[in-house]
Amino acid sequence: MRRVLRFTVALLAALTVAGATPALAKPPTDAPRWAPLTYTSAPADNPLKGFMPYAGSYQTFPYSMEWFYLPVRDVMTGPKQFRWDAVERQLNAIAARGHQAVFRFYLDYPGKPTGIPQYLLDQGLLTRPYDDFGNNGVSVAPDYSDPRLVTAVQNFITALGRKYDGDPRIGFLTLGLIGFWGEWHTWPYDGWTKPENWMPSTEILAGILNTFDTAFDKTRLLARYPSPQNKELGIGYHDDSFAFETLPVQSWHFVQRLIDEGVTDKWQREPIGGELRPEIQSCLFEQPVSCGQYEDFTQSVDQTHISWMINHAAFAPDGYTGDEYFRALAAAKSLGYELTVTEAALSRDRVSVRVANRGTAPFYYDWRAELAAVDSQGRIVKRWHTGWTVDGIQPGQAPAELTTRIDTRGLRAGSYDIVLRVANPLPNGIPLRFANTSQDTHTGWLHLGAVTTR
Repeated sequence: MRRVLRFTVALLAALTVAGATPALAKPPTDAPRWAPLTYTSAPADNPLKGFMPYAGSYQTFPYSMEWFYLPVRDVMTGPKQFRWDAVERQLNAIAARGHQAVFRFYLDYPGKPTGIPQYLLDQGLLTRPYDDFGNNGVSVAPDYSDPRLVTAVQNFITALGRKYDGDPRIGFLTLGLIGFWGEWHTWPYDGWTKPENWMPSTEILAGILNTFDTAFDKTRLLARYPSPQNKELGIGYHDDSFAFETLPVQSWHFVQRLIDEGVTDKWQREPIGGELRPEIQSCLFEQPVSCGQYEDFTQSVDQTHISWMINHAAFAPDGYTGDEYFRALAAAKSLGYELTVTEAALSRDRVSVRVANRGTAPFYYDWRAELAAVDSQGRIVKRWHTGWTVDGIQPGQAPAELTTRIDTRGLRAGSYDIVLRVANPLPNGIPLRFANTSQDTHTGWLHLGAVTTR
């Protein structure tokens, strides 16, 4: 290529010296030229976004992640003793279906036996029975301010991060541990609704948040509520009452909390997830909507930039049908990122792409992209690893331009298709699919164009 350019420059100089008016030089025939790629909606089961069920195998709706809870007592057997079998069983079962897991640990889940480690109960940890939320005394609320429990929680988080930070089987981890269902509230025992306040102090909560932030560098974390203690940390949020108590202006609604803490733009760096309020999962996508109380789904998505949510009703045997199914499918697709390659420029030694995000949030993990050459028989004959990642490409902004050199030496003379893939680091995981008509939704390879070797 450099030889051709030097020859062109020399020819122009010679013509100028001779007094000729040179014609515009034609670019080399293999110089990269930008060519547009055609957009089409990306699959609803793209990884790390969309609707998801409680863990299990379902055929009624597309999904890429599965949700589960676990009691701390199933893992923590002593102050620094842990057995991870229960976690491994869940993660392995979900990964075997090609999905990533989202989960939470709890100490107190109304209606379920206690999640408190047995050794703490044996030491006489104070617990409080209650009948709220249909519990009828089955679970008990621990004294979250007891130093023994505080130490246990911090030891547990540290061990969890050491064991699982960056594990490709995990999509997201919600903080859990504190409050009913691990949702960081003990309402109505909050000091306002009832005089008793069962929550730990702000100092204890800040220590727990900082322990999470220190223990996890790769796996993305989500807290239930925005707060002064987590606003500066690398932690996102989950709205577990989505499209029910999401929109302003009530102070306890999710978006109002984001506004009040000044973190309405935090979604650009940290993920937002949650749960479609269970009472409206089966009625929100009817036409007309029959829910007694609900909020506009599209507005809720636009204001939160949410990437995923639990919506188990979609996966029930009698889930969505007919037009209701397609409205729910469009709603699932509207969550999170939607990356599309708008243009590509190819030559024998260079590939460039422009990638736009037509979704509502970025992709949050630095999964690596690779390129490949495909021969006329459809066989991959050469691969190139790139330094490209698509994380952080923001919606509504100009496309990101990615360029890398490729080495086609050694390929036989002929024409080769050049394809792009962002592989899921989970073996057997669903690959990231671009929103393009030339995207192979099964293999994950996106056809960019063709190059000819000589």
